[in-house]
Amino acid sequence: MDPALKPAQAAQAQGSLAQGDAEDGFRSLVDAVREHARARPDKLAFRFEGRGTTFAQFDRHTDQVANALIAAGVQPGDRVAHVGKNTDVYFEALVGAMKARAVMTPVNWRLVGPEIVYIAQDSRPKVIFVGSEFIDQAREIVPQLDPRPLMVAIEGGAPEWPSFDAWRNAAPAGPPDRSPEMTDVAIQLYTSGTTGRPKGAMLTHLSLVGLRQLPGREQPAWNTWSEDDIGLIAMPIFHIGGTGWGVTTLFNGATGVIAREFDPNAVLDFIERDRVSKIFLVPAAMQIVVRHPRAREVDYSRLQNILYGASPIPLDLLKECMEVFGCGFVQMYGMTETAGAIVALPPEDHTPDGSPKMRSAGKALPGVEVAIVDEAGNRLPPGQVGEIAARSVANMAGYFNLPEATAKTIDAQGWLRTGDAGYMDAEGYVYIHDRVKDMIISGGENIYPAEVENAIFGHPKVEEVAVIGVPSERWGEEVKAVVVPRAGETIEPAEIIAWARERIAAYKAPKSVDVIDALPRNPSGKILRRELRAPYWEGRERGVN
Repeated sequence: MDPALKPAQAAQAQGSLAQGDAEDGFRSLVDAVREHARARPDKLAFRFEGRGTTFAQFDRHTDQVANALIAAGVQPGDRVAHVGKNTDVYFEALVGAMKARAVMTPVNWRLVGPEIVYIAQDSRPKVIFVGSEFIDQAREIVPQLDPRPLMVAIEGGAPEWPSFDAWRNAAPAGPPDRSPEMTDVAIQLYTSGTTGRPKGAMLTHLSLVGLRQLPGREQPAWNTWSEDDIGLIAMPIFHIGGTGWGVTTLFNGATGVIAREFDPNAVLDFIERDRVSKIFLVPAAMQIVVRHPRAREVDYSRLQNILYGASPIPLDLLKECMEVFGCGFVQMYGMTETAGAIVALPPEDHTPDGSPKMRSAGKALPGVEVAIVDEAGNRLPPGQVGEIAARSVANMAGYFNLPEATAKTIDAQGWLRTGDAGYMDAEGYVYIHDRVKDMIISGGENIYPAEVENAIFGHPKVEEVAVIGVPSERWGEEVKAVVVPRAGETIEPAEIIAWARERIAAYKAPKSVDVIDALPRNPSGKILRRELRAPYWEGRERGVN
């Protein structure tokens, strides 16, 4: 058992596992991979840029990865990291790490050097897998790490490091002498931090597959898979939307088609050429695809469902997508800390005339409890706005080495506070109203103002800064910085944006800057971000876009 898990969580996990064993037989993703390799060895597990990997090959390759990790000194609970774009190799490394009882930490490749260094120093990976596009950046980072990890180049390009294929193939192919427990942490995904530092959300094996263990009769029709299904993995694997979707495809014995990175033209090619049946996209990506010049020329007859989430979607955009793609749509609501979706709006609630239900996020998935609570944790009646809380076996074990932050998020009864404000109607549909936290979601990426403010505050002309989210037709929300100049200084917005881009990822940097004389504060001195946000959200029925 991972030491991060509390005894109560472990007991809940084992209870759920016993039920899952009786109905399904897959204790974990590792078990699923082994069974698919036995039952359908020649079926493709993944396709990536002309390369196909059967389930038998995938099972053998991941055994080799596990044995290579063990030979490299990786112990149960140790972290390994991946810095790179989407590849089939990532999923080999992920499942290989699971077989070695290690923890995969995929790092957001859009981050700048200091941000990646912080995550590496926090997680202390024994091995780092590096994509070819990031070799030079990795060379600069490695000397800053102590102890230095083993570096493995995924597609070569670094003579001083072993290439992934050679490193893997040098290891024996038999199953390793380790077996993961369902309560072991399997993946550590870093989220934006409320205090300016990202937090590592620890997801156990149960987090990843617990809700998928429910018997087929308890699953909604849109969430059932067949061997003929082909899932497109187009969202980045450093998010739960990318890794989680890949895990779902693999767990169900379907074929995963992997896009190195999101590209609307490529997505349309995959749909038509590879006969994709299921996709997960964020609303910003849906908009880019549906507005592509080819969007109305593609054959979508094989496409069954598009699942979408990570941020609210404008109703007009949803109607346009329904018209063009002509498939079923499922809105998903969840977060990294819940291992993805916990609430869903099914295809039957998506109607061309835009029913009131289409403004909701849907209802709780089977196996998930959702409640609307006040600050003290008391349940609120239907129609009353409060914080959305969730409880299920999918909830994270906690934040890595951050017990206080974990305690603020998950209470003793296992209820996880999402930070989103909303209400529930009498039928159980959840409506997102605003955010309790100051988080901004831009193009599906979570951004906390504190991170951006920390990056801007050191500018020599800035006396004070506050960061807010403002509406964006393309990205849902975008980052705006409101700065107060130091006495006698004149600030140009472009210099603040350039300063921030040198210190944080470009998607976190402000897209616009307002310069004002003083920030609004309450009597205790706290900055009133809602007062700064109000003019930009005036006339809208909810405070998130």
